[in-house]
Amino acid sequence: MLNDEAATLGGEDIVCGEAMHGDATHCDADATRCGFIAIVGRPNVGKSTLMNHLIGQKISITSRKPQTTRHQIKGVLTEGNNQYIFVDTPGFQNRYVNKLNNLLNQAVVDSLSHVDVVLYVVEAGIFNAGDEAVIPLLPTNGNVVLVVNKQDKVKDRHELSKYISHVQAKLSFKQVVQLSAKHHTGIDAMLQLIKSYLPESPFLYAEDQLTDRDSKFLVAEIIREKLFRHLGQELPYNVAVIIDEYSTKDPALTRISASIVVDKANQKGIVIGNNGAKLKTISTEARLDIERMIDSKVFLQVWVKVKSGFAQTEKFLQQFKS
Repeated sequence: MLNDEAATLGGEDIVCGEAMHGDATHCDADATRCGFIAIVGRPNVGKSTLMNHLIGQKISITSRKPQTTRHQIKGVLTEGNNQYIFVDTPGFQNRYVNKLNNLLNQAVVDSLSHVDVVLYVVEAGIFNAGDEAVIPLLPTNGNVVLVVNKQDKVKDRHELSKYISHVQAKLSFKQVVQLSAKHHTGIDAMLQLIKSYLPESPFLYAEDQLTDRDSKFLVAEIIREKLFRHLGQELPYNVAVIIDEYSTKDPALTRISASIVVDKANQKGIVIGNNGAKLKTISTEARLDIERMIDSKVFLQVWVKVKSGFAQTEKFLQQFKS
């Protein structure tokens, strides 16, 4: 796994490959380029969906619940001589104040310290206090690209242009990109833009590697996604998913046992549902996603356990610290 100190690749004003800026300097066309790209913004602007479409596979989980993404996750895309390392971050927000949310916000701040490009994602037509709170975190002299996501939701082109001008006035952005991550429009154009900012460097990951996270982590995240999608506001943020067993001894069947840990007894009932119906739905959907991810049949067992106060323990919070 790559540590943060290895991420200091940028800083030069030299751009390799296709020149997109007037001061670009010619570089060796055969040289490899590799860089880190942070994806930041308030909750629910589509950061995780964007990363999944950039990578071409589901790496980050998504739901309408703010701060569904809790860990900094790197997604790796290698195309030709270029390796893009995207860093998905939790949505920055000040609405809830507790230890966990403070740590998630700090993770966003820390992610901006060692990257070559920052993609500041906003939702077309909407710019609220949550978006405004992210602006002071953005590097004033860095390669910050304004990414206007969900552009298809604003049908009036004049209104969209006015909206973009309004946001552009907040910071001196290097470029502006309009796209719809969900519909995979504008993705290729943005990759071409980002390529011009990648520094000359050897690849830091194997060419076929898609993320810095292992299968057990991704399985736990998929289960957590299904919990948030089906339970929404009924379930608190501090629910945890622990993988108790992940066995590949049988090449035809991967056996997985997982525990959903909640803080209170009544939350256990919410997860299980009437006659176990909710837990069955969550488990089935998770199993199907896991099978697609690992390309193998899966036997999945999911249990629900109550452990009062676990979310306030140092052991639980430690995983979110940079």
